[in-house]
Amino acid sequence: MKRIGIDVGGTNTDAVLLDGDKVLAAVKLPTTADVMQGVVQAIGKVMADETATATPVDAVMIGTTHFTNAVVERARLERVGAIRIALPAGASLPAMIDWPADLRNEVDALSFMVEGGHEYDGRELVPLDTVAVREAAMKMRDAGITAIGITALFSPLTDACEHEAAEIVRSVIPEARITLSSTLGRIGLLERENVTLLNAALQNLGQYTIDAFGAALRQAGIHAPFYLTQNDGTVVLAEVAAANPVYSFASGPTNSMRGAASLTGLSEAMVVDVGGTTSDIGCLVGGFPREANNVVAVGGVRTLFRMPDLLPLALGGGTIIDPETRTIGPRSVGYRITEKALVFGGDTLTTTDIAVAAGLADIGDRDRVRHLDQAFVSDMLARIARMVEDGIDRMKTSSEGVKLIAVGGGAFLIPEKIKGISEVVKVEHAGVANALGAAMAQVSGEVDQVFSEMSRDEALAEAERLARDRAVAAGAKAESVNVIDTEDIPIAYLPGGARRVRVRVVGDIAAFS
Repeated sequence: MKRIGIDVGGTNTDAVLLDGDKVLAAVKLPTTADVMQGVVQAIGKVMADETATATPVDAVMIGTTHFTNAVVERARLERVGAIRIALPAGASLPAMIDWPADLRNEVDALSFMVEGGHEYDGRELVPLDTVAVREAAMKMRDAGITAIGITALFSPLTDACEHEAAEIVRSVIPEARITLSSTLGRIGLLERENVTLLNAALQNLGQYTIDAFGAALRQAGIHAPFYLTQNDGTVVLAEVAAANPVYSFASGPTNSMRGAASLTGLSEAMVVDVGGTTSDIGCLVGGFPREANNVVAVGGVRTLFRMPDLLPLALGGGTIIDPETRTIGPRSVGYRITEKALVFGGDTLTTTDIAVAAGLADIGDRDRVRHLDQAFVSDMLARIARMVEDGIDRMKTSSEGVKLIAVGGGAFLIPEKIKGISEVVKVEHAGVANALGAAMAQVSGEVDQVFSEMSRDEALAEAERLARDRAVAAGAKAESVNVIDTEDIPIAYLPGGARRVRVRVVGDIAAFS
């Protein structure tokens, strides 16, 4: 079972070649301006020692920052049509009201509100205004809009309105790419609508990215199926990922966390992933990233959907240090570290230079940082340690000491002793943990919705069935699917014995069977 894991970051592109659990090759290359050529180069490096008679690669898993970058940079986003089914109750705040102005202008949504939706107890608010939906679809068609997001009031309880509206829209715009909020978000109309419209705006880029990755793999001589990594540390077939690009927003840090779990065998620990520009602190629960249960902002947009609970720090291997004020960050030299850092002959003091001067890393030419005063170097290391300690303290849920796994290309910045940490774990291949995590990833399926008019056992069984079906549809081998997380909460204010049930399952990739 050979597979390649690739993680395309803002600073580096990492790749690993695995055979079973054995790492055959691993590389870390600067991310190129032409990302796809960087992928081809990374594959060429890890496959360099493979003979002509070697067994072929079974699958390729890719983690990418493409979709997050598009939102942050306000670029490559498609104009969207927004239909909110919530009148008369949900008219006070228009769609995208809380978006940053520049992002709102970039997406330039054509927005409509129509009557329909449901109450919090699942009862129909008012009948869906099908005439208004059709009129909205015709106006979007006339405007040339094919990316459409549909959001209905309390649709996680029942998605009937959204599906009916989608059928009407498709009858008017057959080529429409429609995102239903019930498939992405949770209770909370604005946050659910926000992620729905972000997804709609990114679907064209999603398909372009998948096509480009496919072309890059063929250019590299790889003809195996490929997958994209997701926010929860699992993978999904590339074509499925193209329809739901928002599920890959935080794939980089989650890849690193899954890689950390795989490298150490630890399923319960904290992880700090130190990249070239930032560090991300998270927690492993059952070998997977702890999920965020609150609002997560993406590019300044409030969302509430499946995202890992992460704390980003402006600390990376390329973080710039001001020698006068002794300020660390937040700016970084990023992928230009091999040009800008002192140890590479540059003129910018970075955290990597401090680590080399302290003997913590053997990178570049140490003679270029011998002029740094050792008291200054020690002070910078102490300041870095305090940044890490403060971040860990914010993410811990217990006062007890826990293990911390340090991964990423800048893991050498993490001190050996940290307050509140029982042991700092550093292992071989930690620098490419993100690519390894991608390669080792499984396929997931999740259900998070309210069930009523059935017993608890029936609700749990139905939720598990739906989650298994979603995992198989995403590319999992049916007989390998196992439940890893179950949660059910009775909702006393709803009739019919209603309860919110969340079931998450994972399984091995079917391509390996």
